[in-house]
Amino acid sequence: MNKKWTAGLLISLLLVAGCGGSGSGDKKAEQKASPAKDEIVITVGNNLIAGKFDPTIGYGVWNPDIFHSHIFKVGKGNTLEMDLAVKETISEDGKVYTYEIRNDGKFADGKPITAKDVEFTIKKAMSRPSALDLTMVAGVKALDDTHVEFTLKKPWSSFPYTLTSVGIVPQHAYTDTYGDKPLGSGAWKIVDFQKGQQLILAPNEHYYGPKSKFKKITILKMDEDAALAAAKSGKLDVVLVSAEFAKNEVKDMKKKAYDVTDVFLFNLPVIKETTENGKKVGNNVTCDPAIRKALNIGISRKEIINKGLNGYGTPAYTYARYTPWASATKIEDGKVEEAKKILADAGWKDTNGDGIIDKNGVNAEFTVTGRSNDLDRYNTAVALGEEAKKLGIKINVKSAPWAECRIARNIPTNWSYGEADPIGVYRQYHSSQIDVNKIGNPSTYKNAEVDVLLDKAIQSANRDEANKLWQKALTVSEKDVPSLALCSPQNVYFIRDGLQIPDFGKVITRSQGISIVENMNEWTWK
Repeated sequence: MNKKWTAGLLISLLLVAGCGGSGSGDKKAEQKASPAKDEIVITVGNNLIAGKFDPTIGYGVWNPDIFHSHIFKVGKGNTLEMDLAVKETISEDGKVYTYEIRNDGKFADGKPITAKDVEFTIKKAMSRPSALDLTMVAGVKALDDTHVEFTLKKPWSSFPYTLTSVGIVPQHAYTDTYGDKPLGSGAWKIVDFQKGQQLILAPNEHYYGPKSKFKKITILKMDEDAALAAAKSGKLDVVLVSAEFAKNEVKDMKKKAYDVTDVFLFNLPVIKETTENGKKVGNNVTCDPAIRKALNIGISRKEIINKGLNGYGTPAYTYARYTPWASATKIEDGKVEEAKKILADAGWKDTNGDGIIDKNGVNAEFTVTGRSNDLDRYNTAVALGEEAKKLGIKINVKSAPWAECRIARNIPTNWSYGEADPIGVYRQYHSSQIDVNKIGNPSTYKNAEVDVLLDKAIQSANRDEANKLWQKALTVSEKDVPSLALCSPQNVYFIRDGLQIPDFGKVITRSQGISIVENMNEWTWK
């Protein structure tokens, strides 16, 4: 089916397929459909069914890749854990990484994974435009069937984190259309895929990890209204909802809110507005440290969570959370009078009585953007604007597509950061990342001390030492408030009674809600 499915047709098809209880009201039919399930139907956002499941072009960077194995994975406590790898060796100069890979890994066709497949995957990814960043790799070669060696152009301590996003593809089965139906070595294989509509999965019987007790998983794309209607009719077993829809209740489903590593954070440009290469950068209001510091302590993050996310979130004060390299920065916010004093001492006063403070003829007024296809981010931006009013600061909120939000370097936007890879800290705050044509360092932030710490962190061959340096760099930079961290939203799901989803052993990423599928092979029905 190529035409876009309507909500009614989706529900009708599910009913015909018998994926849930009877819609006829026949009590006997309902009882007949109720035994322990061997298949379930879920809707958990749009990314999983966007298509192109090809790791060599970046699939797995923003989505959990349940079809492929990786050298490393993000495991307990959000630390690196070996997946395909069983041993890691790093040279003293931090430029050569050698991995021994497990000998029991197999692709979905039963053929073994070898170091040659790893070499092929990396070289293929390096040879084409990709969301993967492998620019630090000088070369990769299989030493034998179970050992692969990476040579880097320079020490790059976050390199192993990059490997968590590189799913290994089979050299023997790779084609130009591989992304339509991958043949990986992960927990799941694709039975049927209709782009933008549905994805049907079956367990990979050759997977070396825990194998699913379900024979079939159907993942649908549905808008929230249709999804809730289908859930209330018993046709869905897991439904992701935004905070705005989380106020609903669904019979025979429990509501579960998961904490996530992601932080909603606004970049606050630290330089005055100017033009570089024909593009505007900087902001005449946020460039004043008093504005940034007043916002940081004057707003109430709890109020923003209550108003923007219906209470589904936790306050955040730093770029990163729940990682080994997160800073311990924590502040007391909601201090309106103290924030007003910071502003007044810096010369910001309401000279014309309109409720907006000004300085040297410039009103404390600026625009921020919220991603138009992410209701939680937009609503959080609106709530921030409400809180800023208490300080005499006017924030105008604009809904815009992400393609516009991410490159407008003069307009703060609501970013969602939650990656386990500390390279994000480098890209966010190192002065070398300032480029009007890229998204790095969107605050145009420069701090020589921070640059030194970040350089030492990226060059370290010792992971524990690097983590301490990342942490210190964050702590120093956050005193300047180049970014305004607000909160970590929660992923909210309705989960059918009887479906058991085990603990992840870590705090999952938001990834627009699809991270719940990471341990789907361990789900059971009781």
